[in-house]
Amino acid sequence: MTFRAHILGAAAGGGLPQWNCGCENCNLARTGAIPPQTQSSLAVTANGADWAILNASPDIRQQLADTPALHPTGLRDMPLRSVLLTNGDIDHVAGLLTLREMQPFTVHATQGIHDVIAENPIFAALNASVVARNTIRLDEPCEIAPGLSATLFAVPGKVPLYLEGDEVQTDLIGEQTVGVELTAHGRTAYYIPGCAILNDDLRARLTGADTLFFDGTLWRDDEMVRAGLGQKTGKRMGHMSMSGDDGSIAGFADMDIAKKIYVHMNNTNPVLRPDSAEKAEAEAAGWIIGQDGMEITL
Repeated sequence: MTFRAHILGAAAGGGLPQWNCGCENCNLARTGAIPPQTQSSLAVTANGADWAILNASPDIRQQLADTPALHPTGLRDMPLRSVLLTNGDIDHVAGLLTLREMQPFTVHATQGIHDVIAENPIFAALNASVVARNTIRLDEPCEIAPGLSATLFAVPGKVPLYLEGDEVQTDLIGEQTVGVELTAHGRTAYYIPGCAILNDDLRARLTGADTLFFDGTLWRDDEMVRAGLGQKTGKRMGHMSMSGDDGSIAGFADMDIAKKIYVHMNNTNPVLRPDSAEKAEAEAAGWIIGQDGMEITL
């Protein structure tokens, strides 16, 4: 038995191409010049038969269809055992509504994220007599599939966009944005699709990891502003950029991590173009650019 992680979706919210975007990447993806990517999600297993999904993206129906390991093994026999949520963002919870067909599984999340879901009555479509909701305390391990343990921990971030008030704290530490430590067969992987800052606590936790799936939203902090697609910087959205003195490439350069993979990349990010200088720079620094369908065996 092996510990496997399968990238269901490598893009950030909106995917690639984003439906209303005419940026260079989106236009290239529409013509087939670069690979399209669905919205952020990762599937993991410790035995190849029982799977957990980290974040239920709006594209989950297509992602499940594209992944034979997650297909039904009988009339209603599914290898899906649970869905674990790392925050309450729409691109991480909306897919739960696609999984409403009276199929048993467990939704794992912190109490803070469960509260966000409970406040929206549409999620009652997930029948509570069939779909269990389990609260995970920070820093306490929980089995999310047979042989696969997950430990949630706080990472700097912010509340979902639809919960923002007049003042927004983008480096909030608490239950609203979490990372996931996954362990099986003596191996450890981390999944952190959203992170505002690489602080000392996070550096200490991640040092020595076998595999890291990390927030790759933007190449540069003002990427969307420069592209004429909005006024928000990466920092304002609660995401580290890849490049720059305070970016993740520089931040992780001296850390002992065996394999580093970028996920959750915005449609504007130039690393999504296979022949870009930015992709080459990230790879030269030891990073893998995640793609839909990419599978990692730990």
